[in-house]
Amino acid sequence: MSGDSWLLVVDDDRRNLEMLGEALRGAGFQTDLADSGQQAIERGGVREYDSVISDIKMAPVTGMDVLKAFRLSSPETPVVLLTAFGSVDTAIQAMKQGAFDYITKPVNLDELVLVAQRAVNHCRLVRERRHLRSVLDERPRAASIIGRSRKMVEVFKLVGKVARSRTAVLIQGESGTGKELIARAIHDHSDRAARPFVAVNCSAIPDSLLESELFGHVKGSFTGAHAFRRGLLEEANGGTFFLDEVGDLSPAGQAKLLRALQEGEVRRVGSNEAISVDLRIIAASRRNLQQLAAAGQFREDLLYRLNTVTIVLPPLRERPEDIPLLIEFFLARHGPGERTAGSSLSKDALQALVKYPWPGNVRELEHVIERAVALATHSVLSVEDLPPEILRKGNGAAGRTGGLPGTLNALRRDHVLTMLESTRGNKEHAARLLGISRRTLYRLLDRYGLTKSQSKSDGETSDTAST
Repeated sequence: MSGDSWLLVVDDDRRNLEMLGEALRGAGFQTDLADSGQQAIERGGVREYDSVISDIKMAPVTGMDVLKAFRLSSPETPVVLLTAFGSVDTAIQAMKQGAFDYITKPVNLDELVLVAQRAVNHCRLVRERRHLRSVLDERPRAASIIGRSRKMVEVFKLVGKVARSRTAVLIQGESGTGKELIARAIHDHSDRAARPFVAVNCSAIPDSLLESELFGHVKGSFTGAHAFRRGLLEEANGGTFFLDEVGDLSPAGQAKLLRALQEGEVRRVGSNEAISVDLRIIAASRRNLQQLAAAGQFREDLLYRLNTVTIVLPPLRERPEDIPLLIEFFLARHGPGERTAGSSLSKDALQALVKYPWPGNVRELEHVIERAVALATHSVLSVEDLPPEILRKGNGAAGRTGGLPGTLNALRRDHVLTMLESTRGNKEHAARLLGISRRTLYRLLDRYGLTKSQSKSDGETSDTAST
């Protein structure tokens, strides 16, 4: 049995307590001993245990009270109860209230070790299942890191290079460009992928709660600390810790974070116990940290810790050729299942979306598509299904009749050019977006005098990369 499994043994008979503790330590467990129910509950506010083994018959705080307290404060921790043979009915009632198992007295020490091992394994499975569920809930979103543009291909190459290392990474980019998705992609392709990925938004935590959130606290360490709590840095042990919007940390928060990173350990609020943590740090900021450091608003020594490799994410307006790919992805994600409404996009609507500057970047694009799909009553989304600001700021009204500049042929020619540019000359993809055959596209190119200098050759396509 691994020595990192912690058991809390509870019995008001001191001799029996020490005997149980010695047997469990001999089997390889780490043990804490409590000679009263009250002491056990208090210890539960200081440390997270893999199992609790408690006598039922104690006074004034009974084993049932211990069970109730741990079910409330740490529901994942299995509680095993010790009961006299004549009180088995009581133990069975306790199991109905959430006890993991019970052992009758006098205790068979071999049975004790086996039950303790089962309890610890159960606890680990529950915690791993919780972690896996959180990973599966988040991982599909990383699929929206899609792009064929040169800037995004360079980003993907850099992600591939740094993923397998332990190097700290700083991701910079505007809000909505996908900084957390890139951080998660680095984690998912690293040798820490099976371990936790823990993200914290530094701008969302008040300075007064920052220390408790990052480092955790023990019960009673401050007003409102009603139970023991592990900090986020400890939760990420062995995995990746992602600091989103790290540029918004206060000077005090920067100092506390730097000390933890330098020492490689944390101390919970109200405790002097140092807990070692093994972390891969990834930070992100919409603000330029170098400029903040030059202005004295961000610690240079913390910047050096975070900025070993920098990845800069381009805004969506600088990679318009990726917009059709993202639209296809978001239509599939938010698509209506068996319904047909909102399953595709009209040429005019696509042109409007490509022309829009996207101040909210990819996040804004996804929200627009999700809204359009939710409100759609027909299979093909048109410009009328888009928010008014898309048409107003992107001059997207070109698909409507009335007041149109130029001739119809000129508009058609511009539209074909736009589709070719958005697909980087991939005629097969452009024809599909235009809703026409490839042969019809060739006839239009001849009709409008679009030479090879204006559109890429038939066989030329661009790389598409995604994580």
